[in-house]
Amino acid sequence: MAEAERIIGTPGTPDAARAEQERPGDDAAPQDRPGAEAERTPAGGSGTDEGDAPAERPRGRRRIAVLFAVAGFAYALDLISKMIVVAELEHHEPIEVIGDWLRFEAIRNAGAAFGFGEAFTVIFTVIAAVVIVVIARLARKLYSLPWAIALGLLLGGALGNLTDRIFRSPGVFKGAVVDFIAPKHFAVFNLADSAIVCGGILIVLLSFKGLDPDGTVHKD
Repeated sequence: MAEAERIIGTPGTPDAARAEQERPGDDAAPQDRPGAEAERTPAGGSGTDEGDAPAERPRGRRRIAVLFAVAGFAYALDLISKMIVVAELEHHEPIEVIGDWLRFEAIRNAGAAFGFGEAFTVIFTVIAAVVIVVIARLARKLYSLPWAIALGLLLGGALGNLTDRIFRSPGVFKGAVVDFIAPKHFAVFNLADSAIVCGGILIVLLSFKGLDPDGTVHKD
């Protein structure tokens, strides 16, 4: 009898226990069972796109916030400086800042930046309005911080000079821009002109480096 039990084996013997452990069953680890991967991955996809999209949207909104913050700062600075110049400097003697090299002098400019094209005031007004609309539309695809700063400078400068075109004499869309920064041997300009030039230079540099407004980098 003992010899028969040894040959056949019983559930209580080590051989039977080892066989029980080796047989796959319900006690297998979840990651080892068929379909475990499917349980960990939601149906309909890996979920990567769903996780990336919410991250991209706040990132884009932050860049848009930077754009409008820079534009608001440039616009406010230009507007306040022009108000002070009109109130304190217009119809007065120029103020020498650095001898003859730099002085503040209030001048009404009907042309473009730095006094160019005085015969095309209405055209420059329309161009400024178009630039503002284009920047506002481009902001929806903006994911680059340097581009946000550059476009913000352009937007703030364009808004500053457009405000003069609309609200200053001699009339709507024909108003003369207030300029007051007068370097020696150079045209008189204002802070809005400076913002536009700085934004334009930054855009040229970004384009030269291959950085697009959406944050991608391309190489020619």
